[in-house]
Amino acid sequence: MVKLTTELIQNSMQYMNPCRDRELDLRGYKIPQIENLGATLDQFDTIDFSDNDIRKLDGFPLLKRLKCILLNNNRIVRIGENLEHYIPNLESVILTNNNISELGDLDPLSTLPKLRTLSLMHNPVANKNHYRAYVAFKMPELRLLDFRKIKQKERDEANALFKSRKGKEIQREIAKKAKTFVPGGNMPDPKVTNLTPQEIHKIREAIKNASSLQEVERLTRMLQSGQIPGQKPLQPVTQTNGQQDEDEEMDTDQANGQ
Repeated sequence: MVKLTTELIQNSMQYMNPCRDRELDLRGYKIPQIENLGATLDQFDTIDFSDNDIRKLDGFPLLKRLKCILLNNNRIVRIGENLEHYIPNLESVILTNNNISELGDLDPLSTLPKLRTLSLMHNPVANKNHYRAYVAFKMPELRLLDFRKIKQKERDEANALFKSRKGKEIQREIAKKAKTFVPGGNMPDPKVTNLTPQEIHKIREAIKNASSLQEVERLTRMLQSGQIPGQKPLQPVTQTNGQQDEDEEMDTDQANGQ
């Protein structure tokens, strides 16, 4: 895994692609997150992040020139808010083979004013009921979804559905299922769950190092029920159970290492 540093950006391949756009090639470095893109000096039309380990689509500075980002074969589960303030002229987002799972998770893309092409092939979300209709409804300027044109008839039917009473109920259900946390962030209040700072750190690390979306969701459910991975449900911490706490921490470390 390689951090996306200024040096890596400056030393990566840069070329004119077949569309005559200036492209920066950041493929295959196993980059965990997008950062330090100010080092590009906004000189690129396309940035290729394919074949990395990115989990969240965010971390952009203001890049007015950027039109296309390629994110095939990453681990993206969430899309950041307010992208329109940082990449306002983005036209194409290719997210083939990632881990986006809920329709509501796509809503941040609807604020990009110039988005015309979107690929979500081989994401769990592409198998959801009303998938194409929801995207067509939320992104009225989008022209290609999964490399298939959104026809006017399809868009009209989507608008009719989601403006109806049934469609509004579907939208409420979609909103309930959208992601409400970032892996490793938004930890529970220790006053509510009786977590110590050390336990919160262990849980953060377990979620960050989770190897699948299912593992992240499992850890989150445990937290919501007041548990730490490898332990029984949490009890209030007292000064008389120091040795017990040490034993439980050892169990937690072993569980996280499996």
